[in-house]
Amino acid sequence: MSQSALIVQTRGPGLTEITAEVAACLDRAGADAGLVTLFVRHTSCSLLIQENADPSVRTDLNAFLKRLVPDADDPAMGWITHRSEGPDDMPAHIKAALLPVSLQIPFRAGRMVLGTWQGIYLLEHRHAPHRREVAVHIASD
Repeated sequence: MSQSALIVQTRGPGLTEITAEVAACLDRAGADAGLVTLFVRHTSCSLLIQENADPSVRTDLNAFLKRLVPDADDPAMGWITHRSEGPDDMPAHIKAALLPVSLQIPFRAGRMVLGTWQGIYLLEHRHAPHRREVAVHIASD
């Protein structure tokens, strides 16, 4: 068993790929097979496994989430009462409630068992850049 943390600097809303950083944690742990668990320690971002080949997938996903949960200053969001941290804060919490904040990925022969086009992403929901921490737990057979 191994535990560590990744620090992810985001640039505002969108997906930041962390696949290589998670793979590096596995390399340092030296484990052959098991399960890696990721947990983001924040309430306004999420973790996703998503396609990492075509950047338009990430663009479309961001556009969909913005349409699904617009900022609090959008007339459709007049029902929001939590506004003290800006118009993007409560919508960020809603997105984080709808999307995963933890992931489990099996690994064998020291490599994650991801599909050909799959990558691991931290999905930032806030407008400003943030420093995010992802806890990494590696359990080996």
